[in-house]
Amino acid sequence: MTKVIEIHVPADSALDKQVVASAWFSDCYQAKFTRTGMSVTDLFEAVFGHSPGWLKALLILRNRLAGWAGLAVAPDAAILSFDRKAAYAVGDTIGPWPIFHLSETELVAGRDNRHLDFRVSVIKSNTPVPTVAVSTICNVHNVFGKTYLLFIVPFHRWGMRQLMHRAIAAGRL
Repeated sequence: MTKVIEIHVPADSALDKQVVASAWFSDCYQAKFTRTGMSVTDLFEAVFGHSPGWLKALLILRNRLAGWAGLAVAPDAAILSFDRKAAYAVGDTIGPWPIFHLSETELVAGRDNRHLDFRVSVIKSNTPVPTVAVSTICNVHNVFGKTYLLFIVPFHRWGMRQLMHRAIAAGRL
């Protein structure tokens, strides 16, 4: 079985180097993929487009609470169903998140909010072997953002590994 390993955010990422360096939280997980001809949006969908029901329920609950606190959140439908488009561009939404950067090798999506800004980057590399690297960075703006991340980070780390392992086990990568 292909392993998911933790690495540094790749240096060739479109994520701003200063933003990555000053991030309150960052992580990156990498795995080999064996399916040929996958685009970066295919890889994004392979990892994020097949969340288990319990995770969707937790995200909807999180969004309800965050919405009551006045934060911008994705609609429930974007969490419940991954609507695949034929093509994507910067400014489109993929899953529940707006796209900030899109190239042949990288997709960066995320959300800016009062408490924190986050970005998730999916990078496709073919050298020396085909790999996908999924990075997350969070920059906090206030105590609420720090407190939120203190509770979320352990679940995030575990959950990202699980999403990638599930994608591998299901043959999506």
